[in-house]
Amino acid sequence: MSKATTADRQSPGPHVADSHDVIRVHGARENNLRDVSIEIPKRRLTVFTGVSGSGKSSLVFDTIAAESQRLINETYSAFLQGFMPNLARPEVDVLDGLTTAIAVDQQRMGSDPRSTVGTATDANAMLRILFSRLGTPHIGPPGAFSFNTASVSASGGFTVDRGADKTRTEKVSFSRTGGMCTHCEGRGTVSDIDLTELYDDSKSLSEDPFTIPTYTGDGWVVRVITESGFFDKEKPIREYTKKERHDFLYREPVKVKINGVNLTYEGLIPKLQKSFLSKDRESMQPHIRAFVDRAVTFTRCPDCDGTRLSELARSSKIGEVNIADACSMEIRDLAEWVRGLDEPSVAPLLTKLQHTLDSFVEIGLGYLSLDRSSGTLSGGEAQRTKMIRHLGSSLTDVTYVFDEPSIGLHPHDIQRMNNLLLRLRDKGNTVLVVEHKPETIAIADHVVDLGPGAGTAGGTVCFEGTLEGLRGSGTVTGRHLDDRAKIKATVRKPAGALEIRGASANNLQGVDVDVPLGVLTVVTGVAGSGKSSLVHGSIPADEGVVAIDQTPIRGSRRSNPATYTGLADPIRKAFAKANGVKPALFSANSEGACPTCNGAGVIYTDLAIMQSVATPCEECEGRRFEASVLEYRLGGRDISEVLAMPVTEAEEFFGAGEARTPAAHRILARLADVGLGYLTLGQPLTTLSGGERQRLKLATHMGEKGGVYVLDEPTTGLHLADVEQLLGLLDRLVDSGKSVIVIEHHQAVMAHADWIIDLGPGAGHDGGRIVFEGTPADLVEARSTLTGEHLAAYVGA
Repeated sequence: MSKATTADRQSPGPHVADSHDVIRVHGARENNLRDVSIEIPKRRLTVFTGVSGSGKSSLVFDTIAAESQRLINETYSAFLQGFMPNLARPEVDVLDGLTTAIAVDQQRMGSDPRSTVGTATDANAMLRILFSRLGTPHIGPPGAFSFNTASVSASGGFTVDRGADKTRTEKVSFSRTGGMCTHCEGRGTVSDIDLTELYDDSKSLSEDPFTIPTYTGDGWVVRVITESGFFDKEKPIREYTKKERHDFLYREPVKVKINGVNLTYEGLIPKLQKSFLSKDRESMQPHIRAFVDRAVTFTRCPDCDGTRLSELARSSKIGEVNIADACSMEIRDLAEWVRGLDEPSVAPLLTKLQHTLDSFVEIGLGYLSLDRSSGTLSGGEAQRTKMIRHLGSSLTDVTYVFDEPSIGLHPHDIQRMNNLLLRLRDKGNTVLVVEHKPETIAIADHVVDLGPGAGTAGGTVCFEGTLEGLRGSGTVTGRHLDDRAKIKATVRKPAGALEIRGASANNLQGVDVDVPLGVLTVVTGVAGSGKSSLVHGSIPADEGVVAIDQTPIRGSRRSNPATYTGLADPIRKAFAKANGVKPALFSANSEGACPTCNGAGVIYTDLAIMQSVATPCEECEGRRFEASVLEYRLGGRDISEVLAMPVTEAEEFFGAGEARTPAAHRILARLADVGLGYLTLGQPLTTLSGGERQRLKLATHMGEKGGVYVLDEPTTGLHLADVEQLLGLLDRLVDSGKSVIVIEHHQAVMAHADWIIDLGPGAGHDGGRIVFEGTPADLVEARSTLTGEHLAAYVGA
């Protein structure tokens, strides 16, 4: 028998494995997608465009990335799947050619006070190992440098039974050295609580004395206090004895029995510290945050000077640097310090740490420090921080999914981000990007444009092909791709100025600036130049200032535009008045809820490790209310029909006739004003896109009374066409007598400004100075800053 040669075994044509070069999607119906069928090329960079709410994230994140993650989870044993989230299969007929998907989204990172940039990226873990090996004096293992680890010690004895007459007692002791500061417990700040903001001490417990959110007279939290047996319920709090006052404010947890139920009583101060103060301020609900701002003063911990670390951890140094010093350096400076360490015994560790720090610099985050709280990062900074671990990865044939990676980036920094995306592609990966910025759309190998509109008017593929094809396609994106806002011929004259003197928050270097009032002022500068520090740190958040930041709006499936904006209250009161019943009947989260589904509209069936199944409630047919409530009418409509109305229809409905409700009409007018006229009032917040949530938040804050509006990157998540509408809204605000201050990178907003304040010239310690003040026309003419150069190129000057 003759041996087959190598040439004999080789097929003359391409290998069959090379034919799987597309991700095939057929019949996608997730959220507002309408039977979308599409083929996406693998190992290419594909950009998904379209107006906000057109279905981009539904296709890329909720269909392709979600199914990839679900299929990977199914490869684990049933035991392990029990510990994983139960992911439902997306609404799609066929998904073929999927590879492992890594989704890098804009979700804020963990907002725990002990979560920092260093802990989120493992840089802290490597630094702790480094100091435990090279630090002098040697104080212990890596845990001794961790502000999340407390020092503990214990001792005792246990009995060893080795049979008859062989029992003996052995003594054991245990100790662990941690690096946590005992005073602030690793938070870096300590709190001082104003007791007058917690309760009215002239009242007794029976008179509902508490002014703390959720501490209502009939709630369990208050009942535990009033019925604990430690206090006379009729005695005013100011008349408590020293012991009663201590028990009321500081008592350690103790078991009490109330109505036959075993509960835990704890002093008011430790209870508040655990429930409210253990959370990061940015993650709190607005009314909780307002209470904390009133009642609590946070100051730098005097014991650790804000480093979070114990004195022992700070005593160990490499050269003249301890671990607190290293974490407080700007990352680019820390990278240079690490580069100067030459110690063969820890060479692999230094190489890995050096790569991580260099990745920060490469991605444009070299101005951060490792001790920066992760909850204070913007959405764009958080997304880029998550990218760190993927930049040096040896994995190939992976699908990377990015959600607007250009967010928070100055035009100068976008090219750097584009290069990183191309690098990931060139390693043989599939890169899918949801994006609105023309600069990033320009580098795409393949473009998919969804639309034509938003919500129910979107969900179809309007175009797929090359960038040049998109330009000539006639779609909304194609028509607006080359739009350029023009510099205004005349600018408004200021009606006064807000003086800022000696601003030195974070990296600001004693900034003096006059912010004009009565005009549209745009604060610009590269990421990390000090824009937010100047505006949020120097403009007092008093009653006259309405601040709209980037904090994402939160909400469950039960939350919708009506409940979030406060529109639900006047609607419920109008229904109640027209029918002579209680407003609570018209809330699907209260008395009017369908008893079968508890107002959810769907019934969830838990199938353990399998995905939960949601089926429409047969009792209310998904309308969420019990049948008797739906008999009550307002203007000929029941409450479920009103919640199913789009904003534009509801605006007309509540604007005239029997259903005329001015309070509801005002809120609906603001929603229409920000371009959300197509949203239905009862659409769950969980189904809204990032751009829709941003505008919903803007519409809500527009109802607040104030003379100065401060907006932080309002173009986040907005399509080129939506930006045009935003500019019109900002103009209407200014023309109505308001002062509008916008922190923004989008050149269209800069060009439309009356006055520009440009910070820089760089980021971190290279920034923090005013490099330009004046009109957009003057900035373009001078071209003296990076912003000036890019704005001039944008307007074609």
